[in-house]
Amino acid sequence: MSIMRIQHWQDVASLLVGVWLVLSSFVLGLSGAAVWITIALGLGVMLFAVEGFVIPSYLEEWGEMLLGLALVVAPWSIGYETTSATVSSALSGIVVILLAGWELMTDRDFTAWWNDHWHHRAG
Repeated sequence: MSIMRIQHWQDVASLLVGVWLVLSSFVLGLSGAAVWITIALGLGVMLFAVEGFVIPSYLEEWGEMLLGLALVVAPWSIGYETTSATVSSALSGIVVILLAGWELMTDRDFTAWWNDHWHHRAG
């Protein structure tokens, strides 16, 4: 019996985005705060993705969405020095948000919770 089981391909894709973020600090030659912010957010994305393998739950997607939002906002709030760093961070953030949202919409546990909590109140 395997401890890690891939239930959603989006977790694998998020893991790859996280790996890119960590490596992009060196590939794109980031400097200053951009290096540490990008590495920290990349590691966070990687940890949430791996958590999706170990303890499958829809909750890690909310964390990934927050990290994705931070990736989108970071270049302008921190002031990244290069356009390539800004584009990489913003696009990576958008991809993480889209993957997490897609996974939520296809996760049976989340859709069951959503229907139980929201459709009963409307009726």
